[in-house]
Amino acid sequence: MKGTENNDSLKPVTDSGQSTLLPIENLIHVIRGQQVMLDSDLARLYGVETKRLKEQVRRNLNRFPTDFMFELTKEECLRSQIATLNAGQGKHLKYMPFVFTENGIAMLSSVLKSETAIEVNIRIMRAFTHMRSFLTSNAHIFKRLETVEHHQLLLQKHQSETDKRIEEVLARLDCSESEPIEGFFFEGQIFDAYTLISDFVRKAKKRIILIDNYVDDRILKMLDKRKDGVSAMIYTDPRHSHISLDLSRHNAQYPHIEVRNCINVHDRFLIIDDTVYFIGGSIKDLGKKIVAFSQMQQNPDVIVSNLR
Repeated sequence: MKGTENNDSLKPVTDSGQSTLLPIENLIHVIRGQQVMLDSDLARLYGVETKRLKEQVRRNLNRFPTDFMFELTKEECLRSQIATLNAGQGKHLKYMPFVFTENGIAMLSSVLKSETAIEVNIRIMRAFTHMRSFLTSNAHIFKRLETVEHHQLLLQKHQSETDKRIEEVLARLDCSESEPIEGFFFEGQIFDAYTLISDFVRKAKKRIILIDNYVDDRILKMLDKRKDGVSAMIYTDPRHSHISLDLSRHNAQYPHIEVRNCINVHDRFLIIDDTVYFIGGSIKDLGKKIVAFSQMQQNPDVIVSNLR
């Protein structure tokens, strides 16, 4: 086994003889619930090649039971950053690394049989002792940190759920569900009434049916706000609505609106696709008096089928 004890770049200790605990402590990892060191890090500290260290271990496997030394699995290497560092930047592990527990590292000094190995092992044992002492002395701090982390996770979960609910509310405000399903038009709210009915007309995707005994050309203009391809039909009482001339002129220039007669309806209804709105007064007069409106949970085709 060829050593490199005179190589300053691999020298693990200081000239003053003081233990460099912090660098060694940084090389101690927790794998499978045990504090261990990688074969490559130990080889660097001992001043030997990693493959030489592993050769000596394989020749003396009876001295390294599983609680002294074990080989990492491929899965452990894939999910472990320290294994990536062991392989080197941009390289793939050809052989799985060995990792050594404190007892396994103590056994290495008898296998390697060099002054460097003995000196390094003393420093490594002190590093393990220092770490145990540090963990024991600060156990209460780690417990508090664990509690704080747990609370933070709960807070993050709560915040995530809250954010999700807020997003759902905002989404509903942006969709049709946010539209008012009932309310009043008070005297003087002519523009508000006109705007709401226009919004209903604009949202139609396939059909608009108006049931109103009193209609005029203003209703025709309002229905022209519908999207392309949306049909429009008016059911009205011919005794009160006289729009035949307006209708023929309108249909000659704009998308067709069909008008049918009915005489058995007292109230006003606006059907947008499959949604029925009850309107307490004629649409053309909304805002002139107090009028209520509301969305109804009724099948619109049932209403239409009973018109005559």
